[in-house]
Amino acid sequence: MQTNPSPRTPPSPPSPPYSSLVTVGDSFTEGMSDLLPDGSYRGWADLLAARMAAGAPGFRYANLAVRGKLIAQIVDEQVAVAAAMGADVVTLVGGLNDTLRPKCDMGRVRALLTEAVERLAPSCGQLVLMRSPGRQGPVLERFRPRMEELFGCVEDLAARHGALVVDLYGAPALGDPRLWDVDRLHLTAEGHRRVSEAVWQTLGYPPEDPEWRTPPPPAAPPAWAARRVADVRFARRHLLPWIGRRLTGRSSGDGRQATRPELLPYEDR
Repeated sequence: MQTNPSPRTPPSPPSPPYSSLVTVGDSFTEGMSDLLPDGSYRGWADLLAARMAAGAPGFRYANLAVRGKLIAQIVDEQVAVAAAMGADVVTLVGGLNDTLRPKCDMGRVRALLTEAVERLAPSCGQLVLMRSPGRQGPVLERFRPRMEELFGCVEDLAARHGALVVDLYGAPALGDPRLWDVDRLHLTAEGHRRVSEAVWQTLGYPPEDPEWRTPPPPAAPPAWAARRVADVRFARRHLLPWIGRRLTGRSSGDGRQATRPELLPYEDR
């Protein structure tokens, strides 16, 4: 008597063999405005590291990003440190702060980004670049041509150096104002979660949220009076101080250090 073999569950696809992650950049990668109860920031990079560490014993992680940094500062202060760490994965997001300055030499920005990629790509297993998300609204419209020039440079560099590109700029969800904090420059916790998912999938891990690009369900727009109150509060608390820093050459990152400056075994905060 011949019996049919019992059905076997097909094996799960193997996770990419990544055992270390280093992230380089500015406030977007530092984690603003994904605020934790203790007043620190988490952000997409910490979320990504936690997920990668769950499947890789001994996983190591460093986050060198500091808010307010321009691409020249990222190159001077972070790139050599990251390259020396020899990580399996390095993410680089920079240059967007430059495009938001009243005076911006895009030729210099492109040259510095090129230098960063040329130094990082040979030093790691996989370099990851991004087309940063862009919030809908009038404030950033005047800077959009510069942003898109920066993203064109990102695409060219990725093609030349075998880097992966995470296209956040083209994701409808990340253009939704509801995924941005009251300062209108940084993502909410939900926005950071979606960025983490985007990078996770780009690295080849199986999707946990295939719909991360889809915006939240439609909601009734706020009343005119509520919008005006929000606009005034935004201008007083965020826009005017931001303009003041630009005019005086100061940065929100002056005197700040990276939250995870060494490549160490991952520990949750």
